Amino acid sequence: MSMNPETSPKDSSAIQQRRQANMLLIRLQWLTILLLIAALLWLYISQQRFEQSVHERLQSNEQVVSRLNEMDDRLFAMSQQTLPEPRVAASSQAQNQLDLLRIQIKAVDRLLVDNNDSAAIDLLRGLHWQLSQSSNEIAPALTVVIKQSLLKDIERLQAQSAQPSPWQMHNLAMQNIQTFLHRHERYDHKEGSKDNKTPAEDTAKDKEALTRRQLTIHETIMTLNLAMQASNMRDREQLISYLSQARKQLITLTPSADERQEQTQANLQASDQTVNITMMQAPNDVAEVINWLDQLIVEAPKPRALLTTQVLAKPQR
Repeated sequence: MSMNPETSPKDSSAIQQRRQANMLLIRLQWLTILLLIAALLWLYISQQRFEQSVHERLQSNEQVVSRLNEMDDRLFAMSQQTLPEPRVAASSQAQNQLDLLRIQIKAVDRLLVDNNDSAAIDLLRGLHWQLSQSSNEIAPALTVVIKQSLLKDIERLQAQSAQPSPWQMHNLAMQNIQTFLHRHERYDHKEGSKDNKTPAEDTAKDKEALTRRQLTIHETIMTLNLAMQASNMRDREQLISYLSQARKQLITLTPSADERQEQTQANLQASDQTVNITMMQAPNDVAEVINWLDQLIVEAPKPRALLTTQVLAKPQR
């Protein structure tokens, strides 16, 4: 058989095109396979992340449920606290109402700790109304005593909410002290930068002393921040602790022990009224700041218990 020389190049070209088409098709197939694998991996990773997110939410819900159960247990334990047995046994319903009243008064105490006087007053009014209802089975004499104590607590809280609380006055004084310390720190920094007339050795010592002084002032400012947090939480012990710590930090900045003793005696002789008026503005020097801290420590606010709490704590006859 003889081959046609004219058709041979065309056949080879067609064969080559088919090969290229096959290669392109194979590459497209592999590309499709790789895309499918990538999609499967993405789906798997997404599923794992979703499962992890669901698991974390379930754990969070379990923690919330656990805390709620703990609160229920505490409330139940509080409800089990009973008054000393009276001479005349009260009915179970009256005793339950007294137990519930104690729990509600504890809620009022919690509101006062959170500085929410208006909500505490509303709750006390609700308790007074509750005792006036026909469903109240607490002994009439005890009901009268409790209602009177509720009215006195309401009047005291109304008067207290109409003026700044001692805690707020303490915070204002501490803010004024911080204002002075910030200004004092900047002043020391400027004075240190202006001092270029001393020899190199003295200048290095002055800068080192200035750095220690600025560090002490900065630490005192941070300690006062902690003291204000304790005041906001109405934690008297922590407040006194941080104020005492701030005083110890600042006492190192005063000139001498004799001058500190004289200043302490002057602090003790100062009247409360003068100090309260002065604390409305920033102090003028470190010695005055120490004077303020002494007064703030001595006059640290004390939580005042409700009269109704005291009445319910007494043995009822």
